[in-house]
Amino acid sequence: MDRSRVIRWLRALLPLAALAILSGLFLLGRSPDPENAIPYAEGAGDEMARQPGMTAPDYAGVTPDGAVLTLRAARAAPAGDEGSASHVTLDWRAPDGLAASVTAGAAGIDGDRIALAEGVRMTLSSGWVLTTPDMAADTDADRLTAPGRVEGLAPLGRLSAGGMVLSRGPDGAHVLELNGGVRLLYQP
Repeated sequence: MDRSRVIRWLRALLPLAALAILSGLFLLGRSPDPENAIPYAEGAGDEMARQPGMTAPDYAGVTPDGAVLTLRAARAAPAGDEGSASHVTLDWRAPDGLAASVTAGAAGIDGDRIALAEGVRMTLSSGWVLTTPDMAADTDADRLTAPGRVEGLAPLGRLSAGGMVLSRGPDGAHVLELNGGVRLLYQP
């Protein structure tokens, strides 16, 4: 058999074989199972559609003092001129190297002020971990304030205080000020 005859046979048989394979794939393929379909929304979709808001919003910006601010939430909704959010994470990085990660169950946003509530936990890059019922973040003044009871762990031991302020000091470095009956249990 010469070479040209083999090529002619292959030119006829190969497209027919490909057509037979594709036909078999389409004819023998399974129908889609609705139970395994991709869910578009979890939970009550009708309820989510009636309430205005966003799921998993993410906001990033820079404060006037140069701190990088990132705010994330599980859900956020407008409320007049203000807004509210649930399951909030606030990451704040100052130009002097200090970083704070704050988590809270809820937050209210009013202009440059973020009011964090429902169990606030703040972790500082300097090794401090503080918890408080509520905290306010003033992005315009580059300041975090907890007006109520504060408890936590510091590199030098356990502490409790009546309040706390994290702000920029006169020399430009950030200062953590504890006030209102500070108690420290030193743990070397």
